[in-house]
Amino acid sequence: MTRGKEPRPSGADDASDKRIAAQRAPPAETRRHRGRFSPLTRRILVVNITALVFLVAGLLFLGRYETNLIDGELAGLRTEAEIFAGALGEGAYATSEVGGLEIRSDIAGPMLRRLVAPIRTRARLYDKDGLLIADSRRVLGPSGAEVQIVELPPPEEEGFVTSLVDPVYEWVLSLLPGRRHLPRYLETSDSRASDYREAMDALAGDAATRLRIDEHGTLVLSAVAPVQRFKKVIGVVLLTADGKKIDTALQSVRYDILKVFAAALAITVLLSVYLAGTIARPLRRLADAADRVRVMPGRDPAAIPAFDSRNDEIGDLARDLRAMTEALWRRLDAIESFAADVAHEIKNPLTSLRSAVETAARVTDPKQQARLMEVIQDDVQRLDRLISDISDASRLDAELSRDEPAPLDLSRLLSALVEVHRTSGAHEGKDIFFSASTDQPVTVLGNEGRLVQVFQNLLINALSFSPPDGQVAVTLETRGNEAWARVEDDGPGIPESSLTRIFERFYSERPEGEQFGTHSGLGLSISRQIVDAHDGSIMAENRRNERGEIAGARFVVRLPLANG
Repeated sequence: MTRGKEPRPSGADDASDKRIAAQRAPPAETRRHRGRFSPLTRRILVVNITALVFLVAGLLFLGRYETNLIDGELAGLRTEAEIFAGALGEGAYATSEVGGLEIRSDIAGPMLRRLVAPIRTRARLYDKDGLLIADSRRVLGPSGAEVQIVELPPPEEEGFVTSLVDPVYEWVLSLLPGRRHLPRYLETSDSRASDYREAMDALAGDAATRLRIDEHGTLVLSAVAPVQRFKKVIGVVLLTADGKKIDTALQSVRYDILKVFAAALAITVLLSVYLAGTIARPLRRLADAADRVRVMPGRDPAAIPAFDSRNDEIGDLARDLRAMTEALWRRLDAIESFAADVAHEIKNPLTSLRSAVETAARVTDPKQQARLMEVIQDDVQRLDRLISDISDASRLDAELSRDEPAPLDLSRLLSALVEVHRTSGAHEGKDIFFSASTDQPVTVLGNEGRLVQVFQNLLINALSFSPPDGQVAVTLETRGNEAWARVEDDGPGIPESSLTRIFERFYSERPEGEQFGTHSGLGLSISRQIVDAHDGSIMAENRRNERGEIAGARFVVRLPLANG
């Protein structure tokens, strides 16, 4: 009365062997060696160090700080020039032969040198005609020759740290905006006031300041003030000083910044390497593990590192990769099993078809040929039905994953399906009815066409097993957050050993008198696949009467409510 599922043939492992062979084959592309630092580590280092470099470069510029130092030095130098001019205007003048006022060089020279001695600034005095009268850096020697005084630089302390830091400082300084826009400071042996624009301004009665650079690129500050007597300009005082004091102050600040930068750079590099290591190394391990899973045969749950102690995205990725790998293995196993089952199921009608065709070619009796043609037609119909069901089952997963679930009234769906079977007349003598525990809509989320397919399979199955005067009952109720739909019949029931096996592929229980091959054995398997995709469950059980005897079969489908 029943037909069980035949064991898989010995050739069923061919697909598995092919998969293992493909896994053992060398990969088409191998990841190139990354070196000591991965690209991700290098990117993190570059990003962090670049931000730090830009910050330090902005600090090293010190433009406003330098401007304030220069303004302060110029203001002080101008004040000194005005003081010197006032002193010379009071004590170093004389009346000329024509009755005018003029500066006495014999008094002005020593006075000028005495005035600049404490401040170590160069002072020059020009008369009202712009001729040089006195210069604090030039004195007359014992023989009457002029001697130029040159200030020696302080001794430099050349140490190991200085020899390393100074070149770095000079290189950094060369990258910063320089002073090339300033005019060049020049000296001649016969210096005149006309060589300096600010001196000419002072001869007109205005004190002035000026910035220049010498041939070495050193900043030169100058300030002039008119020497006046009774508001009449009788000469100008020109004070000049180099910017070494300013450069020293800037260098001191920049050295401090560079020290902080060196410490910050070391900390940044260490933290960047640590941060990159916590990201790049686990990712590399996961990538290597994924590659091993691809090329190594067999299933190894520990192939993907778990990183269970990490409660971050890396840990989530590792766990998801493990779950994905396990799901892929299950899917591959299912595909292999399905392919082997398909090959086995198709082989039976093909064998019968080939035998009938070969026999028909040799038989001459018309009656035997007619019987053989009936066998051939039955086998062709069986193959067509089997291939159609196989095609439907193979594309079911892809279709369900693409479709967006929509709300539908399960009560209306079951009522309409039962009404179609009742009025079709295809089940003459068999009663079929529907009842629901509530008049309210029972709404679930899902694919209406596929859920209709589930209950259509269950109804056809129940009607095929019911006796001629039997009945099929379809009931619907809600329990908690689920909808329970039952399909019951008055048939012979299901063998206890087959209550779970009937949902396997190509397993079928054939009613008495039904032609072999009418069902492919995929209907209940497809139904379970559809229900599982809707986050529900399907089960089979036997109905029993008061005496404990089997009174029929019952299929229960549970689906989550849309508002559950």
